[in-house]
Amino acid sequence: MEPRVAVIGAGPAGLATLKALADRGVPAVGFDAAAQVGGLWVYGAPHSSAYRTLHLNTSRTRTEFADLPMPADWPDYPDHTRIAGYLHEYAQRFGLLDAVRLRHTVTRVARDGTRWRVSAAGPHGVTTAHVEAVVVANGHNSRPRLPAPAHPGRLTAEQLHSHDYRDPEQLAGRRVLVVGGGNSAMDIAVDASHVAASTLLSLRRGVWIVPKHLLGRPSDTLNGALATRLPWRLRQHLSQTMLRLSVGRPEKYGLPAPRHGFLQDHPTLSDSLLSRISHGEIGVRPAIERLDGDRVHFVDGATDEVDLLVWCTGYDIDLPFLDPALLGDGADRLPLYRHVFHQQAPGLMFVGLMQSTGSALPVVEAQARLVAAHLAGEYALPTPTEQAADIAAELRTARARWGDRRPAMRIDFDAYLALAAKELSDGAARARRGRGVRWHRTENVQESPR
Repeated sequence: MEPRVAVIGAGPAGLATLKALADRGVPAVGFDAAAQVGGLWVYGAPHSSAYRTLHLNTSRTRTEFADLPMPADWPDYPDHTRIAGYLHEYAQRFGLLDAVRLRHTVTRVARDGTRWRVSAAGPHGVTTAHVEAVVVANGHNSRPRLPAPAHPGRLTAEQLHSHDYRDPEQLAGRRVLVVGGGNSAMDIAVDASHVAASTLLSLRRGVWIVPKHLLGRPSDTLNGALATRLPWRLRQHLSQTMLRLSVGRPEKYGLPAPRHGFLQDHPTLSDSLLSRISHGEIGVRPAIERLDGDRVHFVDGATDEVDLLVWCTGYDIDLPFLDPALLGDGADRLPLYRHVFHQQAPGLMFVGLMQSTGSALPVVEAQARLVAAHLAGEYALPTPTEQAADIAAELRTARARWGDRRPAMRIDFDAYLALAAKELSDGAARARRGRGVRWHRTENVQESPR
């Protein structure tokens, strides 16, 4: 059966989309640049930022797909090898492997009349798929972002981005400076503290450091248990109180005070960071002021010599195969209905283009179900006017909570899952009543090598 849909990416988002489409009887083809499915969780794969000591920073039961629970005897926070194997098993269990064209890099997605033309460079040349819809599910953690504007001065010490970090051996015997406050920064700083000559951690703003376990349970399960009963502001207050009682304020460890309340940014989970700081194995520094040869000057006047600077400064969204006109003011500002449906380009959808307060896997699974139901004609979108009003209202709410830090991408994990389930039901009701915007199939869909 010829594919009606092209799915870009075969990591968690792409696999969930292919599975949801198959469940609805919608034939699809997937494209991925790597040699195996699994996306960023495949250690050593192209574009992967996985490192040897990488583990989940959300717990197993809050991360697993509903369609395939992780083994109950796994640890609360499995490592990358287990997760990559789990994703491969997911693809194998649900018969998705044959639908994925591996070692195929999508180079161009463009409208072709009433359909879409997707071009992908593979081992035997370019493959072109003519389909009625495209789902972009390639993630947004593959193009490293460095500070912009760059810090004044020039550093002669070696520099690398966390994207290129693989093993603690890269840090051994070095005077290491890690810059950033996310999970990768904390992991790498802890790794360095065991093998480096010295380890410093520079943060320009404070973050909430959350132990992976609280009260004997994975910490994210506690907040999740409250999510369906309490508004996020009250959950924020309770969470901050619990953190102060269990580990103390970040300032106690020499870390800067967070500017935003808990649940207003992605939490940073680490069982080891605060211990390594309190044992003197990691020194804390504020933001960098300037670079000078092998020395780094900080805004508080401190100066340190370094051999290796590791930038843990995040990623830019990389969608080079899309016409910039489709991205408007930028991929991180796209006005997507339910963070999925493009407003100006029917048939162009996104799965995983979001930043969640929790795990990504259940979110992309929920988004994939919306996509599949719509393309199967069993879910109708609201009218364009209703969609635009909803997007605007959600953006206002997001800005009030997260400020200007990618508000169009931000979602509350538990609230979004509840909203997506309700949306699927509401959209099915609209479809049955003949209201809203239903998907109408186009003909002559084909995939052909060129």
